[in-house]
Amino acid sequence: MTVLLSAPRTVDTSTTLGTAQAVRLEGIARSFPLARGHRDVLRDVNVDITAGEIVAVVGPSGCGKSTLLRLIGGLDAPTNGRILLDDTSVAEVDERTAVAFQEPRLLPWRTIAQNVELGLPRGTARRAGRERVQELLHLVGLDHAAHQRPGEVSGGMAQRASLARALARNPGVLLLDEPFGALDALTRLRMHDLLLKIHAAEPTTILLVTHDVEEALYLADRVLLLRTLAGEQESSISRTISVPGTRPRDRADRGLADLRADLLEGLGVDTHHRITEETR
Repeated sequence: MTVLLSAPRTVDTSTTLGTAQAVRLEGIARSFPLARGHRDVLRDVNVDITAGEIVAVVGPSGCGKSTLLRLIGGLDAPTNGRILLDDTSVAEVDERTAVAFQEPRLLPWRTIAQNVELGLPRGTARRAGRERVQELLHLVGLDHAAHQRPGEVSGGMAQRASLARALARNPGVLLLDEPFGALDALTRLRMHDLLLKIHAAEPTTILLVTHDVEEALYLADRVLLLRTLAGEQESSISRTISVPGTRPRDRADRGLADLRADLLEGLGVDTHHRITEETR
């Protein structure tokens, strides 16, 4: 899970950094030029995300989930449409967002604390930065590992450090691209609870891309199903599911199981076990 650090930009966000941002996507399309013609990935994506909401995006591989995240973070520009954070257009590498990917990619020659420090906004005073890093390490349970290097900690600890580095920017929108996909099952479940703890302690808007339907239903307020419809080349949002209940949810809740089946069927996975003549 890698954090992409900020670059100079033209939009003044001094009054909005650290405050959860609403996200609006209006008619978003993205195509990529090829040697012959172009490849269409997204078409007519329209989404409104409330400030402080957790929204998960699921869909088959190659449908444009990561592309969508990059567009919101200002790491790429849409072919058509516009993206707004609190009614202000997204700029190139927008400082109001922090993007984290599946691999931590911590700098191996720096300590855990020094890696987290890399995420601090430009111009942060030394003392304030030191206090902020200590606060974040405590939040993710890495106080004891502050002076260790990435090669000396587990994958789950490295993932927590990467998440702390993303939070160091005080983002209004936290963009997570399959952040727990490389972890073992037990560590992944613990990271789910950690993310909810972080969201409760430092509310921000979270957009999570995942292949894990159960993860999406456990963490998110809403789940967006992104897929290519029959007869079309580009992906769009084919369904939006509001997840009932409050977090943390009961993983064994029957309502979540029914939603899981609906989402899997929306992804083309048959969840019904049909009895055949051979198995009777």
